[in-house]
Amino acid sequence: MTKVTSKQLLPVYDKPMIYYPLSTLMLAGVQDVLIITTPQDQAAFKELLGDGRRFGIHLQYQIQPKPEGLAQAFIIGEKFLGTDSCLMILGDNIFHGVGLGAQLRNSMTHASAHIFTYEVNNPSQYGILELDSNGEPASIIEKPMAPKSNLAITGLYYFDNRVSDFAKKVIPSSRGELEITSILNVYLQEGSLTFTNLSRGVAWLDTGTIKDLHDAGSYIRIIEERTSLKIGSIEEIAFRNGWISKSDLSTIAKGLSKSEYGRYLESLV
Repeated sequence: MTKVTSKQLLPVYDKPMIYYPLSTLMLAGVQDVLIITTPQDQAAFKELLGDGRRFGIHLQYQIQPKPEGLAQAFIIGEKFLGTDSCLMILGDNIFHGVGLGAQLRNSMTHASAHIFTYEVNNPSQYGILELDSNGEPASIIEKPMAPKSNLAITGLYYFDNRVSDFAKKVIPSSRGELEITSILNVYLQEGSLTFTNLSRGVAWLDTGTIKDLHDAGSYIRIIEERTSLKIGSIEEIAFRNGWISKSDLSTIAKGLSKSEYGRYLESLV
């Protein structure tokens, strides 16, 4: 399951933004994805991605009529989830690093709820996970004035199949939203919330502002120019995962042959 916003259609260097959160899900082995959009943006997403078949995945779409909180995604997506657990990623988050897919898969093996944290130097600007003396999750503080930890909670969450029921019991916050923190606290209070602090080899980019989006584009451009590899290529991931064939990849590459990205895909074939 993925929660995306209209920011997703903005390009970051040479690919639509949606490619980056999708690539993270695919690296984690996820093939069934629900994309939640605003009413005015859904048609553009469908035109760009279709049903996902050409990428070896299955895409469905739902609308969030108004921005009423991240936890609402689990109510909107309840039928889609059924009895399955889910991995939720925010549409403006980019993750990149060697071994990221394996790290995600290993972290979720025995979890009821799992979050991914990242050490930041300005914790007062993030939701922060505080630990007890044993290094276990103790509390979650939103933008603390006097932070006791620098572990920012990223926009990537794993939940078991109880999450929709928990979401329906969330009381709207003072700003009228169903906060994801409320769900995290349910798991925290029952002692089943676990976390992975992403390693120094993993980059987490939150592109929630124009400046952040520009910074992310610069980061991706520099890495791709120096390595001749592409970050967030969902076609490449699908191919290397064995979800599409060499012939499928060749067909996609030919359709993009006039672009640098298309030529990159041709080089994989």
